[in-house]
Amino acid sequence: MRVLLDVSAVPARPVGAGVYTTAIARGLSAHADVELHLATRKGDDARWQAIAPDARAHAVVPDRRPARIVWEQTQAIRLLHSVAPDVWHGPHYTMPMRGAEPAVVTVHDLTFFDHPEWHERSKVIFFRRMIAAAARRATVLVCVSEFTASRLRALCSPVGQIVVVPHGVDHDRFAPVAAASDEVRLASHGVRSPYVAFQGTLEPRKDVPTLVRAFARVARARSDLQLVLAGGDGWGADAVRAEITRSGVATRILRPGYLDHTTVAALLRHADVVAYPSLQEGFGLPALEALASGTPLVTTRGSAVEEVVGDAALLVEPGDVEGLACALAAVLDNQATATRLRSAGPPRAAAFTWKRSVDGHVDAYRRAVAKARE
Repeated sequence: MRVLLDVSAVPARPVGAGVYTTAIARGLSAHADVELHLATRKGDDARWQAIAPDARAHAVVPDRRPARIVWEQTQAIRLLHSVAPDVWHGPHYTMPMRGAEPAVVTVHDLTFFDHPEWHERSKVIFFRRMIAAAARRATVLVCVSEFTASRLRALCSPVGQIVVVPHGVDHDRFAPVAAASDEVRLASHGVRSPYVAFQGTLEPRKDVPTLVRAFARVARARSDLQLVLAGGDGWGADAVRAEITRSGVATRILRPGYLDHTTVAALLRHADVVAYPSLQEGFGLPALEALASGTPLVTTRGSAVEEVVGDAALLVEPGDVEGLACALAAVLDNQATATRLRSAGPPRAAAFTWKRSVDGHVDAYRRAVAKARE
């Protein structure tokens, strides 16, 4: 089966959907039943050949985002005619509106509809239109969680078949067993124990200001405790900086910026507790990585992250400063609670593998091809 996967939206430092797309490309490249072709940005084919060595990269997509959007709707058809794939896969909400039949489109979340205030206005306008169009035109829609699937059904009345395929986690990298380089990696960024860790892009829906306020409460009685906010600035990061400034504990809040995946793994497994206070998630990959690392996790209920973590984490209401502070204190002060969560995480995470996710995508492709032949 010949698959054309559009990887042109994945930056050099992938996070979130970029991590997903990279893992899927790597797995599909090695899959016995797939002949993988990749639509990459111009000049980016060497990176993707290293990621997916058995795939063929087509470096034809413009580098800048506005031009990529135009290319998808006006020029992608040329690549489709050249490759003649059995299926096109758009892993980030979008697809060409002509020439890409059958098509599979991945929908990660519906926050562009549910909470437009969390996003830049231009992205809200664009992704609302493209998600609605994909719901009408895609043969199969891959949703990364049951939560996302339910929101898609409610908001867009999709015509195509919905297939739920959860993300995986790199169990070789995110594991409880420490690597020899962990101490050096963390020290190079000023990280020291004890600390609370957060990992993710600093953007409104991650609700990092609530975490800063909760940390300020628990830090008063713990003079050596540090908060490490790992991740690059996203839209709305000014609110995080402002909250840190007025927290009263700014000198104990470390912002190392974007960390490579190996350093992130070290950060998670050596943390006393990982906090992921997101207001809403389509999946919640950082939470799953914390579970796989065997680290106590405090996160929020009410969206896909609760679906992912089950009873292997402490759950609080989104935006609840007092509840988050109490949950952090429960882990920091109660060894039995911390031990229970450390033990519960890896077995819960074991069910999520990238191999299983890749197999789920291949099944989605087969469904799309079969539907097109009807």
